[in-house]
Amino acid sequence: MTTVTCPSGHPSVSTDYCDVCGLPIGAAATPAAAQTPAPAVAAPAPVTAAAPATGAQTCPNCSEPAATDALFCENCGYDFTTGTMPRQASSLDLSTPPPVPPAPKEVAEWVVERWVDPDWYAVQQSDDPCPSPGLPVVIPLNEKSVLIGRPSRSRGISPEVDCGDDTGVSRRQAQLTTDGQRWWVEDLQSSNGTYVASAAGPLPEDPIVPGQRQELDPDDRIYVGAWTRLVVRKATPEEQAGQA
Repeated sequence: MTTVTCPSGHPSVSTDYCDVCGLPIGAAATPAAAQTPAPAVAAPAPVTAAAPATGAQTCPNCSEPAATDALFCENCGYDFTTGTMPRQASSLDLSTPPPVPPAPKEVAEWVVERWVDPDWYAVQQSDDPCPSPGLPVVIPLNEKSVLIGRPSRSRGISPEVDCGDDTGVSRRQAQLTTDGQRWWVEDLQSSNGTYVASAAGPLPEDPIVPGQRQELDPDDRIYVGAWTRLVVRKATPEEQAGQA
């Protein structure tokens, strides 16, 4: 008996409607015995790298494709416009951070004048010759506590108020301290003592008590060594401008 296959694949004896699903068979039906098996599915072809799109260019440095209007190669940085190779990382020196600008220099609001005082030298009876008097050395006071004395490399002493020319001054003669508005002086067990006198008064005769701070009045004079006179005062605008 001859059977046909309906559009749904059912074998049917009837040639007008499917015996199984009832679909019309029509002229497209084929005999089941003569039905050709479906061909085997072929294995997919191996994927190959896509060729550059039409109008693309190839980087002469790394051979990567790039658009025709590209200025640089996105892979290696080659410059298509100038035809130059990318700079090496070593030439860019990316490992070295940019230098940090120095912090602004702090301007001292106070200074100390260091004078050569012939009158003080006359009463000290020093064997050292007195230097020629002249204009004072002006030393900015950048710290709230500064040392008066003479430097000593072997002992690591570097006083902010350096009286190194006066051998009558001890290495650690005295300490100046401030709260920002007032100043105090303290003798540090010096050899020849630390003296304080007012600007209008006579030369002092008695040293201050070692280890005890004494507040300085405006224009007070500090006497140390064989000829050194010190005066602490506010810095002038010109002196502050010179420190900047």
